[in-house]
Amino acid sequence: MRVRAVLFDLGGTLVDERDYDGWCEIARRFYLDLEPDLLRHAFLEVEAEVDAGTPRWDEDGLADFWRRTLSRAAGREVDVVATRKFLSAVLENHRPFRLYSDTRRCLDTLRSERRALGVVSNSTSEASVRRILDEVGILDYFGRVVSSGTEGIAKPDPEIFRRAVERMAVRPEEAVFVGNLARTDAKAAEAAGLHGVWLNREGFGYGEDPIEITSLLEVPLAVRRIEREADARRTPRAGGAR
Repeated sequence: MRVRAVLFDLGGTLVDERDYDGWCEIARRFYLDLEPDLLRHAFLEVEAEVDAGTPRWDEDGLADFWRRTLSRAAGREVDVVATRKFLSAVLENHRPFRLYSDTRRCLDTLRSERRALGVVSNSTSEASVRRILDEVGILDYFGRVVSSGTEGIAKPDPEIFRRAVERMAVRPEEAVFVGNLARTDAKAAEAAGLHGVWLNREGFGYGEDPIEITSLLEVPLAVRRIEREADARRTPRAGGAR
């Protein structure tokens, strides 16, 4: 069995969209005095909680995510109105995304192995994802880009992964999806028949369900492991099948 395609999440996986210092500056406009380190811890905690529950990454889900994050970082309850004003200001003050230091080496290795590359992202539109990929200089690596905003369907719904592999002309079992959320990304991809890999940059890489890694540099190794294990399952044991 050969993995013919590797697909990636965007924010938190290929590019770093987190700007804790900038977010704290914006929060001060709305009388929220936050410390970047506290905001970082709150962000990661709420992200993990949402992912472990029933993830909603639509507009209302995003507003609730940030209300909980800001409240936890501030040590007091922040209402929905203030949260939406904060979110509007964040969008108006967009700062360039940063490419993770391990991204390009990972993509170069996979491309040298002649694996097709794609992106599946919960985002405003396919055009916005392409613009970000172009800004950080990696758009040319990807043959397909699938966005929830364009598709009208979002992760963790397995359908968005099915659409992606169909457009890449590969079977689900020939594809691997890599994302920074265990359930929304890796487990949801597995529900669609793909192989899921969880990129947990804050972790230790010991997880097996789904496969957990801590750097994109481990993706080629994870892909080869998936191929070996698939071949081992298909190879009859000595003395005949049991």
